[in-house]
Amino acid sequence: MITEQVRQAREKLVLDHFHDEVRQDWDDVLATFPHPHYELIPTLTVHDGNSAVRDYYRDTRIAFPDQDHEIIALRHSDDAVIVEFWLKGTHLGPLGKIPPTGNRFRARMTGYFIFDANETLVCERVYFDTLSILKQLIGGLDMKNPKNWLRAVQCIKGLLAMSSGKPEPILTETAPWTPTQQPRS
Repeated sequence: MITEQVRQAREKLVLDHFHDEVRQDWDDVLATFPHPHYELIPTLTVHDGNSAVRDYYRDTRIAFPDQDHEIIALRHSDDAVIVEFWLKGTHLGPLGKIPPTGNRFRARMTGYFIFDANETLVCERVYFDTLSILKQLIGGLDMKNPKNWLRAVQCIKGLLAMSSGKPEPILTETAPWTPTQQPRS
């Protein structure tokens, strides 16, 4: 079991992390972990290391320059802080190969901020429903307006191109958990 002092320190770090992401202060966000590492479970992608995580931040803020969040709940486990939150933003730039639609999204997510035995943040693992985001971005196009038909086709082609990549083995080649194991990160 973790102590109250550890809980408070972890919670402060995670809340600072969220706050700095909204401010787009990437140096401060990256300072929350010595080796930045994001795992996006629905897209089976990993962003590992300072450069890769900075690229991830840049790309998502090009797509959603006003990206923000609303925290729903924050929980503690022996090795993680678990945060449920609404992520929201306006699709004003390309999202990978999906062209901007100008539509807003609001999606419920869960982030696991995982700590090692030395109380170092080693991973942010995020779970979300990709379809609910895409439905809001692409489904929000007014298909009664013929000028949106081409945009819809471009979005579908972009989505297909993005989904054809090979998943990260670290996310697909995991050993089953057994009751005698400690929590896994």
